[in-house]
Amino acid sequence: MVNSNREISRLLELLPASARIKVRLKGNPAQTHIIESDFPLPWKRTQPITFNFDLWSQLSAAQQDLLLLHQVCWLTRVQLLKFDLYQGLAAAGLLGTVLEAVQLDAIGVVISGSLSAFAGTQIWRNSHGPRAEIEADEAAIAVAQRRGYSQLEAARHLAEAIEATARIEGRPSLSFSELLRLQNLKAIAGLSPTGVPNSVRQ
Repeated sequence: MVNSNREISRLLELLPASARIKVRLKGNPAQTHIIESDFPLPWKRTQPITFNFDLWSQLSAAQQDLLLLHQVCWLTRVQLLKFDLYQGLAAAGLLGTVLEAVQLDAIGVVISGSLSAFAGTQIWRNSHGPRAEIEADEAAIAVAQRRGYSQLEAARHLAEAIEATARIEGRPSLSFSELLRLQNLKAIAGLSPTGVPNSVRQ
């Protein structure tokens, strides 16, 4: 049986100092996934990452390291408040909805609300899509290199962790995003000559 306090202490030592104050690690034996975290909301000072330590212990230490680093890098790279086209549309739609509601303009409320909903959906997709996951993988590999792993080793261990996680959780197949991540990681590890298409990164 895993000593959860000792394991959490080990994992915290793995993280960059800037990430240690942004995440909170804890066990949750009831969850069906090995590792989980909620979508990072900008008003939350710390983001919880939870583990099923019984399932977690079935991964190798290197797989555990890279899986956690991926999760932390994804959490810390999502920037809901970064101003771009969709954030601007969401803000404009929200402001328009409020103004139209004050003026009791039902059609205006519907239009502004639809604009805000569309922009919010795009923000959600951009944060959860393959591009965000691949960027988090590559950031995790960079952190792992500062912890003694080579780039090739880190990419291989993370690819193995993705496949092992699906098997341990009893999933019959990998998701589309996981397949793209594997393709990219195997290319980085020198196990495949083909990476992901440029269109995935756009």
